[in-house]
Amino acid sequence: MRILVVEDEVQVSSFIKQGLEEQSFDVDVAYDGAMAERLALSRDYDVVVLDLVLPGKNGLELCAIFKKEKPSMPVLMLTTLGTTADKVSGFDAGADDYLLKPFEFAELVARIKALARRPSAPGTPVNNVFRFEDLRLDIDKKTARRHDAVIKLSAKEFALLRYFMENPGRVIPRQELAEKIWKVKFETNTNVVEVYMNMLRNKIDRDFEPKLLQTRIGLGYVLSKD
Repeated sequence: MRILVVEDEVQVSSFIKQGLEEQSFDVDVAYDGAMAERLALSRDYDVVVLDLVLPGKNGLELCAIFKKEKPSMPVLMLTTLGTTADKVSGFDAGADDYLLKPFEFAELVARIKALARRPSAPGTPVNNVFRFEDLRLDIDKKTARRHDAVIKLSAKEFALLRYFMENPGRVIPRQELAEKIWKVKFETNTNVVEVYMNMLRNKIDRDFEPKLLQTRIGLGYVLSKD
């Protein structure tokens, strides 16, 4: 897991970073609001550990920004500010959990693991990445990945695959794909959907198992492992 620790006290941030790396986490550290915002919005993190009192933008401001731009990215607030009002402010800003200093390191690790395991609704991107089985669709990079292979997609292929990733397990009629992806009224004599589905399958499924883009004869297409 990749963790972002936002903490301006060097001794504290070094302690957390070392401890998490001993747990095999990949850890970045930001020491002020500007650095934290830049890292969080440019990289994918499984959890952000966020202090409230920081140089520049404070933790509440940052949390609100993170949740607006990456609503599924978990944020754990780690702070000495422990009144009920402080906690309410943190949760109102979008924090997923709240841990007071001083803390037991084992509890911090447990909280981070719990947040990272929290399931997302089907068809919901996590850190701007859709996931289905071993298929990943990166919204920012406009690429797909299966196993360790990066798959480059054209604009229409990307849009088509994204629509399937947003609707996993649902059989989608050809008419709906034509109207949603090509923004045109469906015509029965066109084979544009079939052509692009074949192109997309050649990239996504040809060299991999299981096959994920499947045809339901007379009904449409579905993203499914079954």
